Amino acid sequence: MTTPLLRVEDLKARYGPVQVLHGIEFNVFKKEIVVVLGANGAGKTTTLRSISGMVETSGLIEFDGQPTKKLNPSEIVRRGVAHVPQGRGTFPELTVEENLKVGAFIRTDKDIKTDIEACYSSYPVLYERKAQTAGSLSGGEQQMLAVSRALMSRPQLLLMDEPSLGLAPQIVEDLFTRFVTMNQDHGTTMLIVEQNAQLALDIASRAYVLESGEVTIEGRAEELVNDDAIRKAYLGT
Repeated sequence: MTTPLLRVEDLKARYGPVQVLHGIEFNVFKKEIVVVLGANGAGKTTTLRSISGMVETSGLIEFDGQPTKKLNPSEIVRRGVAHVPQGRGTFPELTVEENLKVGAFIRTDKDIKTDIEACYSSYPVLYERKAQTAGSLSGGEQQMLAVSRALMSRPQLLLMDEPSLGLAPQIVEDLFTRFVTMNQDHGTTMLIVEQNAQLALDIASRAYVLESGEVTIEGRAEELVNDDAIRKAYLGT
């Protein structure tokens, strides 16, 4: 690991008069899976929204060696960042296939159909539901669609906000297994905010813990799994 794919320094973010992030710093290197842990209200979602250009910020956010502060969200997507928001964020009135096509809105190449077919190969249930509206899918199917739609932009960095939220344990385990496959087979770099700390640390290379908008703990995932404070606060042991 040398130059980070994503570098964040002294990041502060606010919603109106309320400051949520207080100068956080972290890096994500190419082909890593990095996890952000923290209690509700710690600033995890705001961190991802800041990277995607959706929040008023100060400090440095640098992606692939270039600052992104002056870019709007669609330009950040064009640079290679895709965001799967909390609650899936699919377009409920559009069909599964229309959602996938929306995910490729930045592309002009001729491989979009091939990538849609690859999504169907990874998630056969989406092929079965391709003519259904996204709003008619189960929670697990919507999450599969949300991840697939994000991948349609062929991102270098995939941001995921609480991908396990509201899903049955078996579906969550399947999703996380697929995340590992995406990372290992395609080199997809991931920054994941997740409530299921045990599962997240199992697949991550490194992790950061946020408390009240500040990074309080950081380290390799296998080290944090055995950290007494982490085990007590997030692993229930």
